[in-house]
Amino acid sequence: MVSQVDIAVVGVHVLDTHVLGVTSIPDGSEGQLVETIKISPAGTAGGTAVVLSRLGARARSYGAVGADALGDTLLGLLKTNGVDIAGMVRTTASQTSASVIPVRPNGDRPAWHCPGANATLTLDALDLDDIARAAHLHLGGPEFLGGAAAATLLKHAKDHGLSTSVDILAGGNPGLLAWIAEALPHTDYLLPNDEQVLGFTGATDLEAGARALLEAGAGCVAVTRGGAGALVVLPEESIAVPAYAVDVLDTTGCGDAFSAGFILGRTLGRDLTASARLGCATAAQVAGGVGTDAGSYDLAAVEAFIAQNQGPG
Repeated sequence: MVSQVDIAVVGVHVLDTHVLGVTSIPDGSEGQLVETIKISPAGTAGGTAVVLSRLGARARSYGAVGADALGDTLLGLLKTNGVDIAGMVRTTASQTSASVIPVRPNGDRPAWHCPGANATLTLDALDLDDIARAAHLHLGGPEFLGGAAAATLLKHAKDHGLSTSVDILAGGNPGLLAWIAEALPHTDYLLPNDEQVLGFTGATDLEAGARALLEAGAGCVAVTRGGAGALVVLPEESIAVPAYAVDVLDTTGCGDAFSAGFILGRTLGRDLTASARLGCATAAQVAGGVGTDAGSYDLAAVEAFIAQNQGPG
């Protein structure tokens, strides 16, 4: 049963505020009417946990939020979406991480972001033995823990029989890759986007960049490519999976949705192609709404969507 798949999700949890219909920033203290303002749970851990729960997994979140109203709201939204929040900690040292995302009519979505409590999370705040009871560990934002701590967490999981995945929040640059390098040999699935791959490695070819990340220690690199879908790269092969054609409203959280679908597919024993298709199809559900928690899908609905669209590739 899918409901029995237990996935621990550790790392970045953010409260997003989406503002749709932003054409410009008003001058001075002037105001401007917009189409929609919506809040949603997000982050490379929080958003992924929400989508995993939607797909029927038992998603357990581990991270840090502030002792503030933003934290109350974020934890409430996670819980409403079926995420187990027993592993979340609260801190008075920093506010809850939050973003404001103005979405322009053409779909562009710049952001104002406050890292907040995510930067306070340490290994000491995590119950490693509790995490090790899961079938899979997903670490979102290893750069906040740092490479040594992330490596300790991932190695502990692998030593206890879990598979592991990592999604990096920050943009790609070689210095950041060096910062988290110790974690890569304990990472079964690295889940970057295309810009990160090229930025981390300096490569001009996406597959070559992904292979450089394999050489750095990752077991498999599954790269999201926006409207082009995903590229899954192993030492012996590469698999291109196109995106599904949908009416896109907001792409915020699509990467996290891909991660959730891909992780669930692999944890259920599906092959890499089927898992990447599930990831792309799940991202398509999110793209049609606002925020990572958009849509009313479940695993059966996503699988029906794949069947109706005959699957990409």
